[in-house]
Amino acid sequence: MTLIKSIRGYTPKFGDDCYLAENATIIGDVVMGKQCSVWFNAVVRGDVNYIRIGDQVNIQDGAIIHGTFETAPTQIGNKVSIAHNAIVHGCTIQDNVLVGMNAIIMDNAVIGSNSVIAAGSVVLENTVVESGSVYAGVPAKKIKSINQEHASHLLDRISNNYIKYAGWYKSEEKKEE
Repeated sequence: MTLIKSIRGYTPKFGDDCYLAENATIIGDVVMGKQCSVWFNAVVRGDVNYIRIGDQVNIQDGAIIHGTFETAPTQIGNKVSIAHNAIVHGCTIQDNVLVGMNAIIMDNAVIGSNSVIAAGSVVLENTVVESGSVYAGVPAKKIKSINQEHASHLLDRISNNYIKYAGWYKSEEKKEE
């Protein structure tokens, strides 16, 4: 069963139709929108600062979402995909963003909408990623602009796929009841 834990008087809150994997961990001051999913071994830890997550966000296997005490909460917009083993820490991610596998986004960075953070990239503290950009590398730098229509199609596809995948698991859970 998902570990949902209260701390410091805060209990996580979830929107309608979310999927939480059995070994996901969600703690503290976390508010999640509708149709979100938190996958296997992912941790969303709102113990030291708040975490706000929009609608249709998927937090994939092994990802970690956290913040910094008193200085850097984490805010994630709508239709954001946080890929396997990514770390999102004390930053703002606007709508329609893909954070690639093993990417790290550090405190007070702002990721503009319709952007991609490439796999393995490290977005340093206070970095502002332009909307409609692809950032890659260590440290991450802009490598190209992405066409808004292409970005929207790519990011909608990933977001919608994770809603579909979550449906498979929810369906299996109902069979087991």
